[in-house]
Amino acid sequence: MAAAPSNDGRRTKRVAELIQRHFSEALRREVDDPRFAAVVVTGVEVSDDLLIAQIGVRLLVADDDERQRRDIVERLRRAASRLRRAITPRLELKRAPQLRFHYDLGPDAHRRVSDLLREVEADRQAAEPDEPDGGDET
Repeated sequence: MAAAPSNDGRRTKRVAELIQRHFSEALRREVDDPRFAAVVVTGVEVSDDLLIAQIGVRLLVADDDERQRRDIVERLRRAASRLRRAITPRLELKRAPQLRFHYDLGPDAHRRVSDLLREVEADRQAAEPDEPDGGDET
């Protein structure tokens, strides 16, 4: 009697890495849209049943333009079936996962937190000289 395989996340991680590698290649080869040249895949998360792949993307240029962010995600959604067919043979899975896209705002949030921390530190340092320095006043 064989033991049931443990699903400790290694397989989903391996599949996510394969999808990321092959998806990036397919994006360049399979879709005739020059705007995809500026797309970077930031990460892939695969559901435990391997049926859904959430793909995070960012733009190298015009990254701060919300309209272009929405446009590139919509273009990826429209090209999803073609991209899925292109990567499926390389994944060695019984069923190819659905490709779902989102614009990865993680670096933006990180940048904003860093900016806020710098502001707090600057405010703290600016306030220090105004504080009394040990009670020398009489």
